[in-house]
Amino acid sequence: MDITQYLDEKCEEVDRFLNAVVPDTKTPPATLHDSMRYSLFAGGKRIRPILAIAAAEAVGKPSRAILPVASSLELIHTYSLIHDDLPSMDNDDYRRGKLTNHKVYGEAMAILAGDALLTLAFDFCSRTDLMDGLTPVLQLQIIRELAQGSGHSGMVGGQVFDIQAENKNIDLATLQTIHTHKTGKLIRASVRMGALVVSATPEQLESLTHYAEDVGLAFQIADDVLNVIGSREELGKDANTDAQRGKKTYPSFHGVEGAKALAE
Repeated sequence: MDITQYLDEKCEEVDRFLNAVVPDTKTPPATLHDSMRYSLFAGGKRIRPILAIAAAEAVGKPSRAILPVASSLELIHTYSLIHDDLPSMDNDDYRRGKLTNHKVYGEAMAILAGDALLTLAFDFCSRTDLMDGLTPVLQLQIIRELAQGSGHSGMVGGQVFDIQAENKNIDLATLQTIHTHKTGKLIRASVRMGALVVSATPEQLESLTHYAEDVGLAFQIADDVLNVIGSREELGKDANTDAQRGKKTYPSFHGVEGAKALAE
């Protein structure tokens, strides 16, 4: 199986699980669930869940708990995108080629859909029926990884740093701090959570953590480059928005070609 087939197969597995477990649009409050599913099934690549699954498979044979663990990461990622697109944040009209959540459901419902996806992620990881085969200690470790990767010391903290840096002449170290938190910490958590599902040893966990940190940096640099050179059709949203908002990026420090070389 080549990498494209692997990514497609794992993406389909995650989508099937999410479709089965996330409340459908007939379940009250119907508008909330419709809003949640609108963004959740808008065509994401499921990178974070797939990293979790791949990390688990690199260490051993994962139990069925890997799918709720992996899917919880997509819930977190989707909630963050809904909130990131809000008028009070980036004020984006399009995401993945579709109108952003608040443009379809209104700002209040978009906020609530994000809140619901966030809390549902922790529900997934705390349910004994979904996490069958994991010890309570491992389950708590996984939940803590998710909290640290997504909360004030991770993704949310990175978003704060990012907002505060707009239209400021920040240095490269500050940019690295922003992206380590905003993007890197959740990717790091993805790999570590997957490894914990199969009871990775401390040595295995350390090696995978270093790998995740490198992947997180490369992922962010690639995202920055695409924002400069990508078309609206490729990005599913307007291009060059970082520069328009006064945000420093890796291409603004290294140039497009220099940033590409750094990612490689």
